[in-house]
Formats: sequence, structure tokens, C-alpha cells
Amino acid sequence: MAPERALVVRGSGPGGARLAVFLLLAAAGLWAALVLDLDPRRLWPGREGWQLGAEFFGRALRPALAREGADLPPDLPPLWWQATRAAWRTVSFAAAAMLPALAGGLLLGFGGATAWWAGGRRSWLGPAVTAACRLASVGLRSVHELLWAVLLLAVFGVTPLAAVVALALPYAGTLGKIFAELIDEAPRGPAGALRDAGALPVQVFLFGLLPRALPDMTAYSLYRFECALRSAAVLGFFGFPTLGYYISASFENLYYGEVWFYLYVLLALVAGVDWWSGAIRRRLGR
Repeated sequence: MAPERALVVRGSGPGGARLAVFLLLAAAGLWAALVLDLDPRRLWPGREGWQLGAEFFGRALRPALAREGADLPPDLPPLWWQATRAAWRTVSFAAAAMLPALAGGLLLGFGGATAWWAGGRRSWLGPAVTAACRLASVGLRSVHELLWAVLLLAVFGVTPLAAVVALALPYAGTLGKIFAELIDEAPRGPAGALRDAGALPVQVFLFGLLPRALPDMTAYSLYRFECALRSAAVLGFFGFPTLGYYISASFENLYYGEVWFYLYVLLALVAGVDWWSGAIRRRLGR
């Protein structure tokens, strides 16, 4: 019985490994909660907290359609116009950051993939380039965009360049990691055929590997653009003129109706980009 039972356990396959990983993560989470003394009872607000929460969430169904507050300057643009401009700036920051992020991600992804040198002549150059690119990807994405923003604010000040670079650096690292994995997971049959026919490594990569990985790389890039929109909005809390800037200013002035108006604009913006990117992914079959 013992050998048969051991055989059943070993035959559990990937499902058993996934369950073990899940249980390990759950145990680590429980241990961390005990170490940090996380008591759910502390989330129960006091009387003032209940009043503030009721006032804030009560405006969710009654967002402001015009500016709140008294003694407003007569030349102040309407609320909807300011929200539209802030949404456009949010998209602009995200798009501007994705351009260098994609360029860096492609470079790191191509260099960090093992598929372009695996199966060919073994030398120290291929593994060295792969290790260097993967290390660079880890270094870039290990620092959150908010921390990059804090650092770059001290260097460049509150300028669009600082916001774009703060978004582009960690996104380049993340794209580089995912691109390398997608290239390595692409079918290698065509690449092997080209290699056996005497094609150069660049030709093998461009015509044998890249076309198979490109649809997944495109789909993931669209997803990262959605993430860049949310990150660009959050950067507004640092003073950049995105939706987050106006959300923060309205919240500080207790204009909760304006806060919800800006939040709904952000929700519509992300939903629209999600629909657009989803349509592209469906056309690509992803």
C-alpha cells in the first residue's frame, strides 16, 4: 500500500504543485499578518469616521455637475471642461511613457530571451547578454513608479519629463521580462528549420521566433497601456496635471461631488481603453 500511495502522490502532477504553492503563500500571508499585528477590529471606524464615510459615499449617486464652493473666479472653466482636459493629459502622459517603455522593453526582451541563441553555437556571449538584460529588467521594475517619481521630482522638478520617465522606467523592466518569456515560450519549430537551413541568428530570430510571439506581445503591451493610464492618474497627487491632481485638490477642499465626477471620468476613460484594447486583442485572436 505504501508504494502505491506514494505513486498516487507523485502522480498528482502540476495540480499538486499548484496547491502546494497556494498553501505556502497562504501560510506566508498568515505569518505576515501575525508579525504585523493586523487586527481586523481596527478597521472599525469611530463616530467621525462613519460620518465622513457616509458623506463621501453618499455623493457617489449625486456627483457634482458644476463646481462646488463659493466665490469662484468668473473666468474658471466649467467642471466638465477641466475634467476633459485632465483626462486628455492623463492619456498623453501614459502614451508618452509607453513609447520609451516599449523601446526599452523590446531591447531587454530580445536580449533577455534564451531562444535566439539556444540551439546554436554555444558561447559565453549569449548567456552573458541574457543575464545582463534580465538583471536590468529586475532593477528597473523593482522600483515602483511612485518611488521613481519622488526621485525624479528632486532632479527635474514637477515637469512632464519627470512624469514620463517615472512611468517609462519600471514599465520598460516589466515589458522586458514578459517579452523575454513570451519569446522563449513561442514554438521553435520554424526557428529550428531556419537554423538547420543555415540562416543567420538574426534571421532565425526575426522570421522564426518573433512572428509567433508578436501577437501575445502586442496584447500585453495594450494591457500595460491600461495600467499606465491608472499610474498617470495617480501621479497627479504629486502635482502633475492629470486626473489625480484634481481628485486630490477636490478631496482636500471637501468637494466630494467633484471627487466623484473626476472618478467617474477616470472610470469611463479606463473602460473605453479596455474596450478598445479588447477589440484589438480579439482581432489578433488573443
